[in-house]
Amino acid sequence: MLLADGGEATYLCHWMRESGLADLLPSLDDKVWVGVSAGSMVMTPRIGEEFVDWSGAPDDRTLGVVDFSIFPHLGFFETNTMEAAEEWAAKLGGPSYAIDEDTAIKAVDGSVEVISEGQWRRFEA
Repeated sequence: MLLADGGEATYLCHWMRESGLADLLPSLDDKVWVGVSAGSMVMTPRIGEEFVDWSGAPDDRTLGVVDFSIFPHLGFFETNTMEAAEEWAAKLGGPSYAIDEDTAIKAVDGSVEVISEGQWRRFEA
């Protein structure tokens, strides 16, 4: 199991590429990636400009291991409302999920399952 906790997703992405970990991911098919906050967002194709805090980030693109984006901490922070998630999703151009602290997304071989006891929503492109 590989675990990545929160932080800044574009910064994490940068160092995963620099270290070579991003290149190794396809060969680690017997491992489970557990990401929390930025640790899960880094696996998506884009995080949206709203979540880019690192000044060295060229844009909001991340690794693209999965084909959807994640708006985390729905309802946890004052700014992470469903309305903000709707506006964020409309700019991405791909499928995405807004998820709260009681929600996880399981992605295996292109199959996606939302596991939740809380609030979440899927947005289409």
